[in-house]
Parts: sequence; structure tokens; C-alpha cells
Amino acid sequence: MDFKVSDVKQWKEALSSYDSTINSMNKPDLVSLDNFYTKELPSIIHQRNPNPYITTPELSKLMKWKLTRGKWRPRLLDFVSSIDEETVKSASEKAFKALPEVSKAISELTVLKGVGPATASAVLAAYAPDVAPFMSDEAMVAALGNSKDYTLKQYLVFVDKLQAKAKELSAEGEVFTPSDVERALWSSAIGAKIVSSSNTDAKTSKNKRKR
Repeated sequence: MDFKVSDVKQWKEALSSYDSTINSMNKPDLVSLDNFYTKELPSIIHQRNPNPYITTPELSKLMKWKLTRGKWRPRLLDFVSSIDEETVKSASEKAFKALPEVSKAISELTVLKGVGPATASAVLAAYAPDVAPFMSDEAMVAALGNSKDYTLKQYLVFVDKLQAKAKELSAEGEVFTPSDVERALWSSAIGAKIVSSSNTDAKTSKNKRKR
């Protein structure tokens, strides 16, 4: 998916393929983890208004989702799972209160051991998808070029780009959030990889048969 594309129909198609892309990755637990992250966690957080927060088990499950959907780095999971409950609650409460000031919100979360800007962005996206998108590799590459620089500075550039794109796509009566833009980009990139990989597998088995 070319980030510059302004055809809303193409973006809607990419976004609507998100669930089937998650299914086709054949990763154990990813479907249930994604359901937790995209559907259950947002409502759990909002039920805690006016002072929303997340708990250590929720952060741990969110980290498991992030690592399963992307690159598996078990040490990060160990770090967040061992953080004291009160510390996670306090940091996340301050972060949610700081929004829409994304920079301050990220800084409140990255004090937690094992939580960098990318994980912090996932926490914020679960609470405020209309403000802060998740910093996935695929969406970063699509929006910023081949850049996987996981810094706060880079994330703020990424947020600006995705907020602007969401605004552009919402101009025709559709409603697109920055998180919708991230999911569409991710789904499109992963979908293309899956197709390419299955084509390679098909060619390999065809060549084997020829021998």
C-alpha cells in the first residue's frame, strides 16, 4: 500500500482485510491476543473513566500481542510482567491524562522497564486510537521510508503523518483514525509478504516435481 494513495476505497479494502491477515499468519494465540488488544482492552480502559489506567497483567498481554504480531523478544515480556502493579497503574494513568499531548504521554510510559516508545504507543492506541497510532514496523516503513528508528522523536513524526492521512481520508464522509491507517498499512504489507511467500513455495514445489 503506497502511503501517498488518496483513494479511500483502497484504504478501506486494506483495513477490512486486517482480520483475515491476522488469521492467515498462522501464529498460535495471535487471533485471541488481537481480539483482546483491539476489542476488549479499549472498553476495559474506558470503563475506568474518569481516571483510566491499565494493570500489569494487561500490559503483559499487550506486550505478548505486540511481540506475536511482530518480532518475538521474550526478555521484554519478562520485564513488563515483573513490574509492580501500582507502578503500571500510576504511569498509565498519568499517560492517559497527558493526551492529546503525545510526547508527554509516551514519556510517562517509557519510565517502565521494558517499555520503549513502540510499546508505549500500543498502550496509547488502545485508549485513544483517534490520537496515537501503534508504531508498527510496517506502518513506519510505509509512512517514513525505510526507517525503523524507535525513538520518541521519530514516533512524533509518524503520528503527524498518520493523523494527517486520517484527516485526508475522513474528508469524504468516511471516518478514519490514525490507528485505522496503521492497521491498513500493516495488513497491506503483511498480506503482500504472505502472497509472495506462498508464490515462492509454489515455485519451489513445482521445480522439485520437474526433477
